[in-house]
Amino acid sequence: MDVYLDHAATTPPDPEVLAAMAAVHASAPGNPSSPHRAGRRARHLLEDARARLAHALGARTEEMVFVRGGTEGDNLAVLGRALQARREGRERPVVAVSAIEHPAVRSAAEAVRSLGGTPLHLRVRPDGRIEPEDLERALHARPAVVSVMWVNNETGLQPALAPVLAQAEAAGVPVHTDAVQAVGKVPVRLDRDAVHLLTLTGHKLGGPTGVGALFVRAGTPLAPLLHGGGQERALRPGTEDVAGAVGLATAVERAVREQPGRATSWGALGARLEAGLRARVPGLVVHGAEGPRAPHILNVGLPGVDGDAVRAGLDLEGVAVSGGSACASGSGKGSHVLEALYGPGLDRAALRFSFGANTTLSDVDDALRALSAVLDRLEVPA
Repeated sequence: MDVYLDHAATTPPDPEVLAAMAAVHASAPGNPSSPHRAGRRARHLLEDARARLAHALGARTEEMVFVRGGTEGDNLAVLGRALQARREGRERPVVAVSAIEHPAVRSAAEAVRSLGGTPLHLRVRPDGRIEPEDLERALHARPAVVSVMWVNNETGLQPALAPVLAQAEAAGVPVHTDAVQAVGKVPVRLDRDAVHLLTLTGHKLGGPTGVGALFVRAGTPLAPLLHGGGQERALRPGTEDVAGAVGLATAVERAVREQPGRATSWGALGARLEAGLRARVPGLVVHGAEGPRAPHILNVGLPGVDGDAVRAGLDLEGVAVSGGSACASGSGKGSHVLEALYGPGLDRAALRFSFGANTTLSDVDDALRALSAVLDRLEVPA
């Protein structure tokens, strides 16, 4: 049995994406900064990919900056805004991030200390609302940026972005959102949703690994983290990955186009999986159920069970799931997301199931049978 239910960690590349990238490798070997014919061909493909990506998300072409993935995009948004604040005369820049952010945002916020600045953390209620007093206090400190993710990578919870955007706009503070788990999973339109900075990456939606993009809304000043050539408006210098950019654009176009149908399918898969889990596990808790959730992630808590043992048992059964963020795997620490939402000392194992474009009801049923077998071996009562 091979059942892959860890698409929130990474999703296998779409054959259409691989074919598009292979065509680039075959036809455009040039450096897009070179003036000769091969370079011009590469430049044309790069800019066409940028335009396609922007169009799929409702952005202007010049607002899309290619980066090497979600982590780099998050760092460029948070640290780039802090560096920009210093350029503008603020010796001690402040950044504000929600307490359930991905490690890429959390670590970038902590790195602001090396600039003499201060990271502020915004508490998040289980229903996804940001604590109003935290946001008010943060905006009073005139932060360089407020970062609140669009969809939480561990629970699928969708934090309430609209009130943050409204209050931040009134205070003249730009907002960044990590949309790595949102693009292609829930509706994302940058001509409607007034964020200033948005991160996405390819390998979460059938695209290539190591390629992502940062949306930088026109008029949002941002300082680079790297220095060299003038590529990507000097925000991300270095020779561009043309094939990766084409692969990313292809993946995003398809994911956005098929998002409504996929969301319906994922909703049915999640309902079947949750029902089966509740039938086998007394006291099962669905993390993030108090608020709106993206349909492709189901994170559950199994009371009084060793999470490592359950995940290892499922792996032996040929079922791939996770306990949360793949980036924090092996750290030996509990989930900062679950602690932020529900408090410390949770006595329940967390399992994150996440679906992709090719996940089937058969996969869900096989996973349920495997989990039941694992729990029986662990002598967990039904």
